[in-house]
Amino acid sequence: MKRSINRAAVIGSGVMGSGIAAHLANVGIPVVMLDIVPKELNGEEKRKGLSLEDIEVRNRLALQSKQALLKQKPSPITSKNTLKLIETGNMEDDLDRIHEADWIIEVVTENLEIKKKVMAAVEDNRKEGAIVSSNTSGISVEAMAEGRTAEFQRHFMGTHFFNPPRYLKLLEVIPTTKTDPEVLQFMKVFGENVLGKGVVEAKDTPNFIANRIGTYGLLVTVKEMLESGYSVGEIDSVTGPMIGRPKSATFRTLDVVGLDTFIHVAANVYDQVEGKEKEVFDVPDFMREMLENGWLGSKSGQGFYQKRRENGGSAIYELNPQTLQYEERRKLKTAATETAKQQKGSRKKLKALVEAKGDKAGDLVWSILKPVLIYAADLVGEIADDIVSIDRAMKWGFGWEMGPFETWDAIGVQEAAARMEKEGDRVPDQVRDMLARNDGSFYKTEGGGLYYYHRGNYRQQEENPREVDLKAFKTSQGVIQKNTGASLIDIGDGIACLEFHSQNNAIGLDIIQMVNTALEEVDKNYDGLVIGNQGKNFCVGANLAMMLMEAQDDNFFELELVIRKFQEMTMNIKYSNKPVVVAPFNMALGGGAEVALPAAAIQASMETYMGLVEVGVGLIPGGGGTKELYLKELRNLPAGVDFDLAKAANDVFEKVATAKVSESAAQARENGFLDNNDRISTNPDHLLFDAKRRAISLAEAGYRAPAPEKVPVVGDAGYAAMLLGAKSLEYSGYASSHDVKIAEKLAYVLSGGRIREGSLVDEQLILDLEREAFLSLIGEPLTQARMQHMLVKGKPLRN
Repeated sequence: MKRSINRAAVIGSGVMGSGIAAHLANVGIPVVMLDIVPKELNGEEKRKGLSLEDIEVRNRLALQSKQALLKQKPSPITSKNTLKLIETGNMEDDLDRIHEADWIIEVVTENLEIKKKVMAAVEDNRKEGAIVSSNTSGISVEAMAEGRTAEFQRHFMGTHFFNPPRYLKLLEVIPTTKTDPEVLQFMKVFGENVLGKGVVEAKDTPNFIANRIGTYGLLVTVKEMLESGYSVGEIDSVTGPMIGRPKSATFRTLDVVGLDTFIHVAANVYDQVEGKEKEVFDVPDFMREMLENGWLGSKSGQGFYQKRRENGGSAIYELNPQTLQYEERRKLKTAATETAKQQKGSRKKLKALVEAKGDKAGDLVWSILKPVLIYAADLVGEIADDIVSIDRAMKWGFGWEMGPFETWDAIGVQEAAARMEKEGDRVPDQVRDMLARNDGSFYKTEGGGLYYYHRGNYRQQEENPREVDLKAFKTSQGVIQKNTGASLIDIGDGIACLEFHSQNNAIGLDIIQMVNTALEEVDKNYDGLVIGNQGKNFCVGANLAMMLMEAQDDNFFELELVIRKFQEMTMNIKYSNKPVVVAPFNMALGGGAEVALPAAAIQASMETYMGLVEVGVGLIPGGGGTKELYLKELRNLPAGVDFDLAKAANDVFEKVATAKVSESAAQARENGFLDNNDRISTNPDHLLFDAKRRAISLAEAGYRAPAPEKVPVVGDAGYAAMLLGAKSLEYSGYASSHDVKIAEKLAYVLSGGRIREGSLVDEQLILDLEREAFLSLIGEPLTQARMQHMLVKGKPLRN
């Protein structure tokens, strides 16, 4: 049976329900969101003279949840336009509407009896073959399906999203014993390819995989803090990036999650396990007292941390669990933490800490790591079939860089097991079995393949053809050419990939050189080029520190050369004989956007934050970005509409002058950085594959370099209009005189100089104006102060 999900229904419009509905809308799936009918009027409804029978009242909960999506931070929606795909209703009047849905997701309160009642109602209204799932975070999926028909049960499973659904990668899929394997497989593929998730199959056990281990690890850490006398701040200073965990570490994570949510999740396991495991899931008394006080974390304004305004600024205080008073935040600084900081990579940092016996930080890390490693190894086969699923769940759900079994390998399985035995701990059976076979690690590479330990043998990990691993390609194919800033890699099928790997992927002469080298190589020997990488961000712009240093040393000849080379590079991308596809993700700012804009096509990740932000450091774009954004604006005008040069110029002027950055790829399209020729990848792991496929399709379609463009400009009249807008902001107190100077330079570039409106000019003229403006501004002391402030403080200076 060929399946597809064209429409969906979400039952329950709370934080998770509305977040799931928003994510479905983000990927283009229309969804109806239903909730219960309120039992009483609120104040506003009373003032309006409404009754409980009015549709506005009956639909209130779902409607309010939909409206709240606009206010939440971070935003659950990629664009305001996605809200059009979410319809609202209630479970009494509109339950028959789920008959239209191909997938029905239940997201009501975590109560088995309530969920079973909802399933009975769903069964009465769904169409045959529709998939039904529960977003439960730990209630038995098997129990929920009891009493339903065989046909219903074949199409039923758990689908546990992590909050917020737009941003967190993990989707745990939990089949029952009666779930049709074909339906399960469809949902796993759909979750990965359409929803953009990392999908893990879990067993129907308390809290499934990630919450089971993650909650255990957090509680172990809390109890170690209490027993050994560490402070909240000391724990967080060591249990974050230093051991390969998120910056939120332990207690900041709990504040973000919410103490009420965390205690509920812990109680779910506590109620269903026995013995020592039950003891761990018994939440300490001081946390229950925090709950009673309403100290839930970020959503209540205080939790393990409290932010206070003082001395014209703000300070963060940590909770003392003994006194429940807030104190100055402390950090743990020892010889081991200093040694760990010098190591490169999380594996080496962690190993340095674990091996520092007798060091306060080293002992802390080992004390909280050891029980989690033992616990995870004991749960293989109970919560998931294999170690890969457990590792992925922890990385995708909790943001760990290494899952538990990758952590065993990082610190050394043999060494860790020996230390556990010496300290009187029980080494898990499967660790003993593996070591008895003289296999020293859970994962190993052999013959170019990755293998993992599974029930006494090593099983090859399946490769996902949609996941392009640049490190693997460099190992198997070698590097065509490289320098300090970038590498050119053969990624197969006639396509090469240029990978940036300078510090922060900042663009300097090394990357400029490699772009030009790559274009020459591809022109001779390949069908197309992808520009992309797998770093933290695509590219945050040019090398700001280098430019500031040159400007302060009055090396304007060198600066002019660099800017000219940058402009030539972007023009080479634009007029390449072979298609160039740029694959931006996360931050693609300033020079990063300028690399993307002239490409034959952009294949953007859904989470792409793109903008020309140079004004924030007192400059304007210097690599052709203003020109390319303006040309895209003109090309994007609807067919049959006359060019409105003034509107196009003003729109681009506003975006660049305000350093407007998109909050998603969809918003980048709305801002004009993407057009109908550009595409968006929902799953970030598929980005390079999609970009490669796009390059292949362009080449197969007979791609030819575009003809050189003449640029229609607004001239004197447009320049005056743009400058007037900037002056108005200055008169109103919203812009400084230096802001106006920057705006004046930008307006001059966009207008094409002091010429007649409607004139057609060469691209090179615009580039020359841009370069001159850039160089004049970088010589300004106020601009240099802005650049210095950004480098030191990481935020713009208004002067």
